[in-house]
Amino acid sequence: MAEGFANAMEGRVIAITGAGSGIGRALALNLAGKGALLALADKDGEGLAETRRLLGNRPASITTLDVTDTPALAAWVDGAAAEFGKLDGIINNAGLSVVAPFADCPRADFDRVMAVNFNGVVEGCRAAIPHLRKSDRAWLVNISSVFGMMGYPTQSAYNASKYAVRGLTEALYLELGQTDPNICVIRVHPGGVKTNVARNAKQVATMPGQVSAIDSAAEFEKAARTTSDQAAAIIVDGMIKRRHRVLIGPDAKMIDIITRLFPVSYYKRIGAFLGGNNR
Repeated sequence: MAEGFANAMEGRVIAITGAGSGIGRALALNLAGKGALLALADKDGEGLAETRRLLGNRPASITTLDVTDTPALAAWVDGAAAEFGKLDGIINNAGLSVVAPFADCPRADFDRVMAVNFNGVVEGCRAAIPHLRKSDRAWLVNISSVFGMMGYPTQSAYNASKYAVRGLTEALYLELGQTDPNICVIRVHPGGVKTNVARNAKQVATMPGQVSAIDSAAEFEKAARTTSDQAAAIIVDGMIKRRHRVLIGPDAKMIDIITRLFPVSYYKRIGAFLGGNNR
């Protein structure tokens, strides 16, 4: 890399969704510290304003939007490219979850998770790629999850959305690798990260015999081993080193190993651990 790792992000224009808290905010602060110019978006206007305040006088624009509003999302991406004169990267990070067994999950909640976590990523990619093609070195980063590597009860909507993000990103990696090798396509699989996703997840129902959904979120908070700042540092390192796949946290690495070693039976092991008996 001609300009070296240290200056890889200097002057690069990066758009980030879900920048009002958690990994999105941490990414903004990390990238700004490396000289990147930022276009930040989030549905939470107050959280987004706080991210902007934390950035101080570093170059960044903020836009309050819902990623399911496709015209607004496209206008934000185009506007960022126009404002800064180019777009070198997009990190499709916005996401949410609902806790419920599939049979108990209201259609509207399931569809909302898919709309934000998957369709928002699709439209972010669709809007950004024409701009990224003009960059000499660009990044298209999609945030999946360890739940895009393994199924888990009460997370059918989240699983579906994150597996879809994984599949989309793998296809884009292969396609753009042929047509636009300047675009580094990265899929990210965070494990337990201390963010608002679990805390803010809509609690509908749990499996029979499990703790309440609220207690489940609290347990997740205790078990989460990685901070948002640590997650952001790993993602940015992956961008600089132009890796295709980024795992975040020891739990993500462990799940990766288990699903590779037992691709057919890993879910049976999980089911047995959780007390299930279906075959």
